Amino acid sequence: MKWILILGLVAFAGVLLLACRKSGGERPNQVLAEYVDLERFMGTWYVHGYTPTPLDKNAYNATETYELEEDGKIQTTYRFQKGGFDGKWKTMKPRGWVHDTVSNAEWRMRFFGVFTAPYYILYVSPDYKETVIGHPDKDLAWVMTRSAQLGDRDYERLLLELARRDYDLSKVERVSHSEL
Repeated sequence: MKWILILGLVAFAGVLLLACRKSGGERPNQVLAEYVDLERFMGTWYVHGYTPTPLDKNAYNATETYELEEDGKIQTTYRFQKGGFDGKWKTMKPRGWVHDTVSNAEWRMRFFGVFTAPYYILYVSPDYKETVIGHPDKDLAWVMTRSAQLGDRDYERLLLELARRDYDLSKVERVSHSEL
């Protein structure tokens, strides 16, 4: 069992290294949100769709919470239950910062204190109840809302934000949420 965890960590590290190498400091290769009000964006988001990595495969009840710190950094808490509604809770705490301070839509996230990867806010609704997050390689994406419930029609509408930017929607998996 221990070797599976090690293998998963190595695979995840490889994905992050590749992401960092391929998407260094160049300008975004896709349309991002025009402007993100950081104060309104902070708080808890329910993940309804995502492209799984070895570390968060089979996620249930996934949430992403952002907290703006005094130094301008963004403390992130990504929580989910592994494998089902009765699965063990897993938590990751990457730390981020705004890379493009004009739009606030391009961030960088640091994982495990070592790996840094771009984080694109592609869309945020005017009422800050829906958001779609992406990555320069278009291989990682998240569809999130402020509510644990999201109807199929609204989910499909948010997936269109990814489709408009040429993401492969077959890699995006729906996340189930229970009544917590």
